[in-house]
Amino acid sequence: MKMLLTAVLAGAMVMTPALAAEKVTVDNQQVVPLTVNINSADVGQLTQLKGIGESKAIAIIEYRNTNGKFASIDELSNVKGIGTKLLEQNRANLSL
Repeated sequence: MKMLLTAVLAGAMVMTPALAAEKVTVDNQQVVPLTVNINSADVGQLTQLKGIGESKAIAIIEYRNTNGKFASIDELSNVKGIGTKLLEQNRANLSL
């Protein structure tokens, strides 16, 4: 009986780290929404995009407020701090 209990506990100890590591991996992944409308998104929605923090999100909104709605996705590159590389990383998740 003592050997059986030891075997069960040893098996549980072996499985627990694998399960914990799997859970951490899932929790650490960035969840990107299917699409973000750059003409209506707020700071919270914009910051879900890759490489867009609060300051860049605010810059996008300020550009939109000053210049009107974006006419194209490419116009986003006119916003300070948004370059071609960042735009291409997010293009599939952007809409007008």
